[in-house]
Amino acid sequence: MSQPSVSVIIVSRGRAEPIALCLMGVSRLLYDNYEIVVVGDAAALGAVERAGLKGAVKTVAFDTPNISAARNLGIAAAAGEIVAFIDDDAVPEPGWLAHLVRPFGDRAVASVGGFVRGRNGISYQWRARVVDGAAHHNSIEVDSDAPSVPVLTAGVALKTEGTNMAFRRDVLANSGGFDTDFAFFLDETDVNYRLAKGGYKAAISPLAEVHHAYAPSERRKANRAVVDLGVLGRSLAVYLRKHCPEANHEMRWNAFRAEQRSRLFDQMKRRLIRSGDVAPLLAGLDAGYALGQAMNLTPSRAISVSDSGFLRFSTHATGEVITIAGRFWNARRLRNLARERAMAGDTVSLYLFSRTTLYHQVRYHAPGYWEQKGGIWGRSDRKAAIVQPGSFANRVKREIKRVIRTRNLAP
Repeated sequence: MSQPSVSVIIVSRGRAEPIALCLMGVSRLLYDNYEIVVVGDAAALGAVERAGLKGAVKTVAFDTPNISAARNLGIAAAAGEIVAFIDDDAVPEPGWLAHLVRPFGDRAVASVGGFVRGRNGISYQWRARVVDGAAHHNSIEVDSDAPSVPVLTAGVALKTEGTNMAFRRDVLANSGGFDTDFAFFLDETDVNYRLAKGGYKAAISPLAEVHHAYAPSERRKANRAVVDLGVLGRSLAVYLRKHCPEANHEMRWNAFRAEQRSRLFDQMKRRLIRSGDVAPLLAGLDAGYALGQAMNLTPSRAISVSDSGFLRFSTHATGEVITIAGRFWNARRLRNLARERAMAGDTVSLYLFSRTTLYHQVRYHAPGYWEQKGGIWGRSDRKAAIVQPGSFANRVKREIKRVIRTRNLAP
């Protein structure tokens, strides 16, 4: 069966370094029928050029802090049957796109989400979640290997994460794409809920994995300390106006405000913010909510799709899928070897283990290889026992098995 054409859309603003790594990962996907669309500011377009991708990817200049408007520009420029989205501070596993589009074999499926790993490269930030008309998010259990279409109760939609999601382009464009009243936060959730109300199916594909780094922005610092909450308040107000009975707005708002207040106090205790920051941040949240309550909502309009044609990208993953493993004291030599093989087009996993119980971490490095380091007896799965007995060789085999389906599409 032929692979559907996919447009991978990356929105970026003020993140020249993160998007460079994201582009590296997206350019090395194990998929034969995709194009790349970058919607971004001068820093993002400069990163495309420095990566040697000018002319090989579609670019759209945009420097307004509104992720919904930027995504809609990406949809307009896209020519694939499927549009897939990944954030500029995320890197996909090599098999990400192949796994993400698999559920679209069911013609009734209009959207698909995948799993998202966090900063240590192993623990999950998000797996499968659902959302209701009051923007309550809840986790659900799904098969951890096979794609599925969860059976949900009325008034609930499957939640796709903005950094790892895909839609049928025609369905998304005809529905108006992303509502630009959501400059950030709940933007994809609104799409999920609208499509669910329209009777479309949504699927979760657990093996479609991305690694999300949480880069700094206008809303948070690199350590995730909160800088501004105004856009969250505004988006919640808009979402409630669209999807929640008015009688329930105040109760939901009070609960959300209490959640954000607790979040700020937690950050204060961890010395990420100062005690004097709490009141101004909450005031910004309140102002944002008031703005969202008062603003005129933008009517939905179908997105006109460009006839520029599909700009098929030739993946840089042209070689073998290989594993390199060794002791940490050989790190310099093994990293040089990993770089050489990656530059030659191989998909490389490098394992560096010490004779310790150090926890494992996974990082993606230029020019495009995955490095996992930790102790031979340390845990990778954070829910496992702290000490993992076994030999070096057996530990390498276990870690290969842990990632084999996402990194090289092995059955």
